[in-house]
Amino acid sequence: MENLEKLLQEETWDVEEGSQNNVLSSSMQLFLIIKRSLKRCSALTKSQTLYNLFKVFQRVLKAYATKLFARLPKGGTGIVAAATGMDGQIKTSDRDERVICYIVNSAEYCHKTSGELAESVAKIIDTQYADQVDMSEVQDEFSAVITKSLVTLVQGLETKFDAEMAAMTRVPWGTLESVGDQSGYVNGINMILSSSIPALGSLLSPIYFQFFLDKLASSVGPRFFMNIFKCKQISETGAQQMLLDTQAVKTILLEIPSLGRQTSGAAGYSKFVSREMSKAEALLKVILSPVDSVADTYRALLPEGTPMEFQRILELKGLKKSDQQSILDDFNKGSPTISQPSGAAAPGSQAMPQAPSATTVPVMSNPASAGYIASREDVLTRAAALGRGAATTGFKRFLALTEAAKDRKDGPFRKLFNA
Repeated sequence: MENLEKLLQEETWDVEEGSQNNVLSSSMQLFLIIKRSLKRCSALTKSQTLYNLFKVFQRVLKAYATKLFARLPKGGTGIVAAATGMDGQIKTSDRDERVICYIVNSAEYCHKTSGELAESVAKIIDTQYADQVDMSEVQDEFSAVITKSLVTLVQGLETKFDAEMAAMTRVPWGTLESVGDQSGYVNGINMILSSSIPALGSLLSPIYFQFFLDKLASSVGPRFFMNIFKCKQISETGAQQMLLDTQAVKTILLEIPSLGRQTSGAAGYSKFVSREMSKAEALLKVILSPVDSVADTYRALLPEGTPMEFQRILELKGLKKSDQQSILDDFNKGSPTISQPSGAAAPGSQAMPQAPSATTVPVMSNPASAGYIASREDVLTRAAALGRGAATTGFKRFLALTEAAKDRKDGPFRKLFNA
């Protein structure tokens, strides 16, 4: 047991890229020590003493899970972090990202191997103790480590995107004279992903890489949408350029599975990315629409929108307050299907909008509903043409994996124990 305690007291662990299955060497050392201890004890007794040793294994493995948690990068705290806007934000380097992947893999290894350890002990211990041999709480600890690690990866990338999102709001969208190549902030986003994704794809198993992708898509899409509202006035040319940028960002996001060389589960991810980014495209098409049809276009393309959001769009179009009021009055009179969602935040706030649901024809309660539907289809047709000149799950998945691991008969600990 002294070796176990010594291992847990180590402040740093080597990250060996060539190690088996890309796990931290300490996790493999831990189970090697457990193996030796178990063999020595089981050779002498299979009763209370062996059960007491098993309880020690539980405590040591929980402590190791805590150690893995402690290795994860933490968000900024304190006066300096608050003053610089980094309070709670997680900053990760390329090396940090690799370490996080090793932690994910190590936690998966420990989750699977601890379950196999329990099975092995239950087979050799006296019958009266067999029912008490259980590692479910320990496995829950390692599952939590996996979830936290993958979320930390996404949060680290979100922080890297901060500079590009800020650069997007500083572009003079209201005075652009022509549409050109994709903007600099788009190239910045591409560079960030090109630097991080290949390593993550090579180190994470498909199911965890897919979990990471789902979390990333649910973050980047809504954030990009809300960032448009943080811009200043957007002219027609500016909206066309931003629409080109939006389509470029969508393409970059859609290429992430290929960039990580993991495309097995890309279909669902691609569908979600397209749905999220289409909302930003729809917003820009509303901004591109003529003033006399902006309300109809907004209802047609963003049926889940809010009056407050619509008012902000008028501001982005550069309309004066006096000109806005009459449009807002007409909009509020003719939009019974648009309501403020519960807990919805004003444009520009930190809250992220919910993922858009499938577009459906709103049910109208007034006699003009049939005419509205017809005009909506016409608006959709017109809106589809806007900007053409500018353009040239989760946690349950890895639970399923870990449950499947329980049924495997050739796991690492079983091989270890029978060696």
